[in-house]
Amino acid sequence: MTAILRAACQTTIANGERAAWIDGAQTIAGAFWDDGPLLVRADGHTHALRAADELVRSGGFQLVVLTGTKATDTETMRLVRGVHDGGGAFVTVTPNSSMAALRLSACIDDYRWIFDPFGDPAELQHVRVRTHARALGWDKRAEFLLPVRSHELRLSLESGLADRRGLLRTQRTRTP
Repeated sequence: MTAILRAACQTTIANGERAAWIDGAQTIAGAFWDDGPLLVRADGHTHALRAADELVRSGGFQLVVLTGTKATDTETMRLVRGVHDGGGAFVTVTPNSSMAALRLSACIDDYRWIFDPFGDPAELQHVRVRTHARALGWDKRAEFLLPVRSHELRLSLESGLADRRGLLRTQRTRTP
């Protein structure tokens, strides 16, 4: 689910809009956030909800994602009203979805393997994902295949030598 939301944030930014990600549990790290959405690291449940409320009401963000905290029904209702006032989209990742305008669930249904000559799974070929989306008066299910690609590790055969594949030709040649 996080990968889908990250892609939605990147698409929002690529379309010239703003996106924000509120990390209530302070678990997010990595290079994705350098040129991605505004990352808000909230100090606990109350601060995460206040940040989400402020950002969705502001109207300055097309997409606001809240993770790492579980809102009560009253808090969720306040956020839904704020989204209505601000005109953007709001997504919260939570196990409960009592006030959701759209409920989306996804699970991995099946793995397809390529087997070695001994009959053991050798390489993952694709994964089948089952999704279920529900909204008021709307209920749809879909299954789709995600192809899996493997890439060779780019390591030198000897531990003391650097792997130079991929370097520019000018970087590989030494000048006398």
